[in-house]
Amino acid sequence: MTPSAADDPADLIISACTVLVHDDQERAGFAEDAAIVVRGGIVEAVTTTAGAAHLPAAERIDAPGQVALPGLINCHTHAPMVALRGLAEDLPTEEWFNDVVWPVESNLAATDVELGARLACAEMIRAGVTCFADHYFAMDAVARVVEDSGMRALLGEAFFSSQGPEGRERSLEFALRHRGAAGGRITTALAPHAPYTVDDADLAATAELARTYGLPVHLHAAENRDQTETSLARHGVTPIEVLERTTLLHTDLLLAHGTGIVDSDLPLLEQADGRTAVASAPRGYLKFAWPDTTPVRALGDIGVDVGLATDGAASNNSLDVWESMALTSLVPDSAEGDPRWLTSRQALHHATLQSARAVGLGDSVGSIAPGRRADIVLVDLTGPHTQPVHDLAATLVHSARSADVRTTIVDGRILMRDRELLTIDVPTVVRELQERLPALVDRTHGRRIQRYDT
Repeated sequence: MTPSAADDPADLIISACTVLVHDDQERAGFAEDAAIVVRGGIVEAVTTTAGAAHLPAAERIDAPGQVALPGLINCHTHAPMVALRGLAEDLPTEEWFNDVVWPVESNLAATDVELGARLACAEMIRAGVTCFADHYFAMDAVARVVEDSGMRALLGEAFFSSQGPEGRERSLEFALRHRGAAGGRITTALAPHAPYTVDDADLAATAELARTYGLPVHLHAAENRDQTETSLARHGVTPIEVLERTTLLHTDLLLAHGTGIVDSDLPLLEQADGRTAVASAPRGYLKFAWPDTTPVRALGDIGVDVGLATDGAASNNSLDVWESMALTSLVPDSAEGDPRWLTSRQALHHATLQSARAVGLGDSVGSIAPGRRADIVLVDLTGPHTQPVHDLAATLVHSARSADVRTTIVDGRILMRDRELLTIDVPTVVRELQERLPALVDRTHGRRIQRYDT
C-alpha cells in the first residue's frame, strides 16, 4: 500500500528495512527495501523506501540490514518471578513448588512484585517482546509497571479456592478496574490458578462471571501428563473435562502449557464455544524433564491457536520468546523423528498471528499492516551468526537471538532504540531488588501459599 501525502507529518517512518508481511491466507512473506509509516500509534502504510522518501515525519529510523517484525508476545508468564530466577534448580515439579517456590511466595509484598515486574519488562523489551500475558499476585503493581514501561499486557489476578470467595472476587475487581487502562494497552482476564487448586464450584462461578462481564479466563490446565493421570485416578476425568463440566470451555479461554492434553480432550477443545488458545513454553518442559510438549500440531488441526510463552523465569530462567520460537520448531520435530513436522515459517506464524489471537488481540496486533497497532521490533541480521541469509524465516527462527533486537516500539512509541532502554532504569531496579532478596527468599517460617499434590 502506498500512503497518500498528508499535510501533517507522520509520527514515525521506518525505512530501508525488510518487513515481515502476511497475505490474506496468513502466509508469511518478506517485503524488501520497505518502509513503515506510523501515525497515531497505528501502521498507516507499508510501502517502499522510495515511496516514503518524500513524506514528512516527526521521526525517522533508517534500518538497512534489519528486519521489521510484529512485536513478540509472551502468551503466559509470571513476570515478577524473575526475582526467583535460579533459586530452585534441578528439582522435580513437586519439590520445586512445595519446597522452594510456594514457601518463598508466601513472603511476597507488593514492592517485590513491582520490582520483579520492572526487571522482567526490561528483559522483555530488550528481547523484542511488546506484549505479555501475566498471571500472578498483587497485580495492581504489575499494572503500574505496564503503564510506566510502555508495554502492552493481558493481566489477571491469580487466585486459589483456599483463599475463599474473596480470592475470586479480588480477581474480578482487578479485571474490571484495569480493563482498558494505560491508554488501552492493558486488557484483563479472570485468573483461577488451575483445576487442581481451584474447585469445581469456583471454576463454574468464574465461568459465569466471565460471561456476565465479557472477560476472558487465563489459567493453567493439563500442564503435564502426571496432572492428567492423577485427575483421572482421583476424579475419573481429565483436567480438560473438568473445564468442560464447569463450562469454562464455553468462555474465551487461555490455557497455559497443556502438555498433558490427551487425544480424548481434542473433541472437547474443538467444540468449545469460546475462543480457546494454548500457551506453550517448551524450555520449562525440558527443564522439568516432562515427557511431552504441547501438542502444537494436533491443536492446530482442530483450530486451536498455540501462542508462544516462557512461563516465569523461576522455571525457565529467561523470558526469551526467541528461544521458545526455536524450540517450538525443534522439539516436535525431534519427538516425531521428522524435520518437516513443524517448519520455520510455521513457528513464525505461532510467534505472530497465533500469539496475538491467543491473548485476544488478533484484530489489532500480530502483523505489520495498515490499521494494526504499531507494535514493531527491528532485528539486526548483519552479525556473523546470521550471515549469509539463504532462508530468511529459518535465519530468524534458528540463527537470530534476542540480543539482535535493536529497536522495540509499542503503539508507535520507541521503548528501546539501538539497544538503549528508554523507559526503565535497570541499575536502580536491580539495586532495590537486591536489598529485598534476603527477606524474600527466607523459608524458615515453614509456610507455603499452597501445596502441589498431583
